[in-house]
Amino acid sequence: MKKRLSAVLAALLILGGCAPTFEKQDQVVQENQDSESKKAIIPNFQISNDYYKTMLPYDTSKARGVVVNDLGSRYDINEIENGLLRVAQNRFSTDQYFFKEGQFLTKKMVDSWLQRKFTSEQLADKGLKESENLGLNPVQAKGEDAPIYLAHIVEHNYLVKKKDDNKVRLGGVVIALSLNSVNYETNLSNGTRMVKNISNDVLKEQGAKMAGEVMKRMRQKDELKNVPIMIALYKQAPKQQVVPGQFFAYATVEPGTDTIQNWEGIDEDYYIFPSPVAAEDHPEDNKIFQDLKKEIEGYFPVFTGVTGEALYQGGKLTDMNMEVALTYNGKAETIGFARHLSSLIGKNTPESWNVELLINSSYGPEALVVKKKGSKETYLHIYE
Repeated sequence: MKKRLSAVLAALLILGGCAPTFEKQDQVVQENQDSESKKAIIPNFQISNDYYKTMLPYDTSKARGVVVNDLGSRYDINEIENGLLRVAQNRFSTDQYFFKEGQFLTKKMVDSWLQRKFTSEQLADKGLKESENLGLNPVQAKGEDAPIYLAHIVEHNYLVKKKDDNKVRLGGVVIALSLNSVNYETNLSNGTRMVKNISNDVLKEQGAKMAGEVMKRMRQKDELKNVPIMIALYKQAPKQQVVPGQFFAYATVEPGTDTIQNWEGIDEDYYIFPSPVAAEDHPEDNKIFQDLKKEIEGYFPVFTGVTGEALYQGGKLTDMNMEVALTYNGKAETIGFARHLSSLIGKNTPESWNVELLINSSYGPEALVVKKKGSKETYLHIYE
């Protein structure tokens, strides 16, 4: 469902009720870590306070593409990026800071940090130098099957505009460490694969240990000695799950120090609706969803399927992403159906929910309904 993010953002720009005003854009000088300053543009619009503005031209990450290879699920690929934006807002407000993809961790660096640590004997066998012994995952002794805890590293940068001139500078860095929640062991005698869960306590212990080393390495860069750095721990979902994992802790290290003092807990979970787990853990929300599902499926004489993915923060549902699959029966009928769903969403979902409902057919996306929290008003976009 997270694959709809770009479509949702594009639609929000043209929906009458929340369309931004395109005023004159600010031209600024962006101070880069390579000591070369360049002109940049700050767009004078913002979709909402939930999103960061970005600098133009857009700079892609130096480690671009690595995440696709390292994370086993497309759900985690999307969530580690989107969730890290939520984590960042605990320190970097969306009205003062601008988002930029990571510029300090290169693909080569990330690949080397994701390796295992080697013993001196293993280094000699591999023909490596001690300076190349950068792996953050634990040493694997002969005959042992030590888990690979660290699956991926994501970096985000946040820029801030100086008050006394027309320049923007690096204001902070946020790092995500994605940790495996299961360990896949292969029995060498018979070739079978065993799946062993890794406990939350072990993940936090190992993640905190790796975060401490990452923090020291980041502070070795001159450009990062005097900016706040956040490090967040992400628990990756098992490959067979159809919901993403979640961030469960973060720490903020202020300028001038490379030591992590305290960890803050993050209480987030994803649920699929309908499901027995969602019905058991959140019966009231499940009833709202089931009632809405019944009305939607009763509209068409042919079958329509309705599913939802909900984000819970602090035990409360904040975001519901729904998808309706229907048999295409013509544009006019689809438009009427979309208008009906837009009305249902506005009337039958709590104001505290952000709701995105995508109507899909075999031809692709047909319509999008959006409702923002704190409002009963909905916005409808029909795809041509």
